[in-house]
Formats: sequence, structure tokens, C-alpha cells
Amino acid sequence: MKKKIISALMCTTLVASMLVGCGSGETNPPADASDAAATDDAAATDSAEADDTEDAAEDEAETAEADVVTNTYGDPNGTHLEMWTFVELHGAHYGEMAEVWNEAHPDETIEITCTTYPYADMHTKLLTALQAGTGAPDICDVEVGQFPNVVEGLDTWLVPLDDYAAEYMDTMVPARMDTYAGEDGKHYGAPYHVGATVMYYNVVAMAEAMGISEDEVTAKIDAVVTWDDYAALGQEYIDAIGEDGKYFTSVDTAGTDWLWLAMAEYGDDWTGGFEGPANVQLDSVKKMLEMQQSWLNSGLAEVSPDGHVDLEAGFQNIMDHNIVSFPKAMWYMSRFTNYMPEESGNWYIAKCPVFEEGQKMSVGIGGTGTVVTQQSAAADLSARFLCWAKMSEEGEQHIWDTLGFDVCNTACWTMDSFAHDDNNQYNAYFRNYPYDVLNDIGLDNIGKISVVAISPTINEYVCNTTLNEVLEDGMNVDDALQELQDAVDLEQ
Repeated sequence: MKKKIISALMCTTLVASMLVGCGSGETNPPADASDAAATDDAAATDSAEADDTEDAAEDEAETAEADVVTNTYGDPNGTHLEMWTFVELHGAHYGEMAEVWNEAHPDETIEITCTTYPYADMHTKLLTALQAGTGAPDICDVEVGQFPNVVEGLDTWLVPLDDYAAEYMDTMVPARMDTYAGEDGKHYGAPYHVGATVMYYNVVAMAEAMGISEDEVTAKIDAVVTWDDYAALGQEYIDAIGEDGKYFTSVDTAGTDWLWLAMAEYGDDWTGGFEGPANVQLDSVKKMLEMQQSWLNSGLAEVSPDGHVDLEAGFQNIMDHNIVSFPKAMWYMSRFTNYMPEESGNWYIAKCPVFEEGQKMSVGIGGTGTVVTQQSAAADLSARFLCWAKMSEEGEQHIWDTLGFDVCNTACWTMDSFAHDDNNQYNAYFRNYPYDVLNDIGLDNIGKISVVAISPTINEYVCNTTLNEVLEDGMNVDDALQELQDAVDLEQ
């Protein structure tokens, strides 16, 4: 089992960017210098190679050590908790929440040390500690693509959070909570966000090209229900702008967001869930790929620079107004504020189109679930603090204000002080309030695609091969999906 999980971890690391929009690299460890010595005649050469290898190993260790950031927050006299993450801002969130917790719980204060490791290093370190039964932290972030690895141990490794989350569950988005469930149906991870997929539209650029008012453009966007409606609006824009290099949208060759959206609309899941088997030859996937091929052929769409919009080339393409609409999870709002601040006031958020009226019009994409390990000496306190810090109104307010995530506690969605606060940078950036869109979508219209053991295989092949074959090379979609199915079957 250990070998199988480590293999899955390595595969999942390769496709993390396809799931959350940010990747990480991992270098191979240097070879053992002792293997170099073969003969006495080669001793001098081997010694030099050994020195070089040792220096390289030391340099690599120093680099890895430099990438580790540790901060301690809270009451030095309180219960000490260790927390690991791969995003420093996540650690800062728990630090801030520890201070609030301590004010409210003077008889049960905590001190929390949050350590930020490089993405791959942290997940490998956690998995190794869980398998060894020692060395794990009290609390740890787990990226959604890695979650199948750590949940393999179920409650022998992790603390089920159901009892601790009970007071929040009535208002938590079920699809997101279920993303971090095990085969036993218990929930082992607390989410940061819904990751609800929406459409982003550049109203200002569209109005300028189409020669109509911005309000008229917004009305046209709001009238879009189906993908046919979307394509018709796109063609109207393309006809109006009449300029080479300008498109209505872009399609991805290095990300599965569009396909996840299509599956959610039809209620499909190519992974087969925990029961399996995986089936990628779905009508929903085929419909999306064939539709995207037609857009490329008509000039409605281009292939995203560097494969998807969540890279520097994608940001520049958006700022150059080479595309004026695209679907992405709501966590992409922080990409706008961080990398495209000059676009403030241009962009409008709307529901995604559907193939058929009445379908779900969103899907949760990406995410990080935070777990409590069984090795924690303060597991009860850790679990209570974690669920409060990520599910309570206080915790969700801080997540929204500092991280810009669409929070999972739907009670916050309708709070005017939360959803309509113009001091919030995300409310201020967009032409409409993001939570108005979430409320319009509705709790029951956000779908879920499982992230299970076969997910890395599917995503890696889709992003490395299938999407390029279909969208770059024009391969027949049925043939491409059969090839993908054959590859997946070899791993099932």
C-alpha cells in the first residue's frame, strides 16, 4: 500500500496545476556519490564527482531550507499546536484566528506555529509522517489533488471532523464538504472555498467594440442561458470588432476546467467516484470538446497562451483584451486584483451557460482541505479550532477579506455587511457583487467532480495529450477519448 500511495503522490504532484491553477516543480535527488567508485584508476575523478554531488546536495538542502517559513502566533502559555501549509497566507489566517479565539476562550488559549513548506515537500513530509505514525503536525493543509493519498488512512491517520463541524453543516455547501470525504462517508477536511465556476466578462471592451452602452452589454450577458446563446453573443462581438488576434474566449490545453463544467451540467463524473470504474467517454465531455473545436474553426476562440489563463501569458492576454470572456473558479478573483489591478471596473461576473436549460451551471474547482491528524496530542482542541476558523462567520469573514475566496458558509452570502461591503477589495474591483452571483446560482446548482486515486492519471493524460490532440491538432473527439480511456484502463 505504501508504494502505491507514494506513486500516486508523485503523479498528483505533476497535475496539481490542473486542479488548482498553481503548480510546483520538484527536482530529482542527486545520485549517491559512493556509487561512482569503480576502480583505483578512477579514484581521483570519482572523488571530484563526489565533491560536486555533495556540494549540489548541500546547495539543494540550503535552497529548500530557505523556502521554509515559520511563524508563531497566540498565547505562549496556551496549548501549543503545530500547523503545516504550502501557502504562507494560509498560515497567517490561522495566526489571526488564533488571536480571536484566545480573546473568546481565555481559559482555553492556544499558541500555534505555522510552517510553510514548498508544495511537494510538505505533502511528501506529511504522507511519510502519517505512514510512520510519528512526526505529523496537529493541523495540516492538503491540496485537493493530494487528498486521496492522505485519506487512504481514513480515521487511523486523520480525525473525522463531522462532530466538530456539526453546528455549521446546515449552511455549508455540501458539494465542497463532500470533496474532502472518505470512502466511509465521513468528512476529514475543512475547505477554504467553494471554488464555484463562473463566467468573467470584460464589459468595457465589449461595449467599445460593439458600439453600445455598457448597460446594454450587461443586459446581453444576463440574457445568456445556453452555450448557443453564449456563442451568438460571441459572434456578435467578433463581427463588431473585426480585428485579427481578437477573440471572444480562449480554450485550455493544460487545464480541465471546461470539461469539469460540462460534466457538472449533465451530472457526470469521469472518475466513477470511490466505487469506479472511471469512464471518460461521456457525452458531456464529447459535447464540450466538439463545441470548442467549432469555436476554434470559426474564430470565436483561440487556444489559451501557455495552455490556460492562470499563468503570466494568460494574464497578459486578458490585459491586452485579446479575449473578453472565460469561465474560471471564483478564486480567480484574486488573480485580477493581484496581477491585473488596472482592469478594475471592467469585469462583470455571471453564471455559466448550460447545454440545456435547467442544468447545474457551476462546479467547484480546486481547493485545499485542512486536516487534523490522529497524532495530535490536542486533537479535540485542534479540530474545534480548525472548524471554527474555517466555517464560522468570523473565520469566513477573514477568509473573504484576506484571501478572496468564495466561502463555503452560505449564511454569509446573504449578509449585507459581508457580501456588499464596498471596503472589500473584491467587491470594489468587479462591476457587480460576487456573492449576488453565487446566490443567483444557488446552493443546489454547484456540482462536484470527485478527486480519487484515478484522478491524477486522467488529468495528466488529458492535459498532456488529449486536449492538445483535439484542440491543437483537430483530432476526432471520439478517437481521442477512446485513446484516453485505453490509457486510464491500464491504471484501473
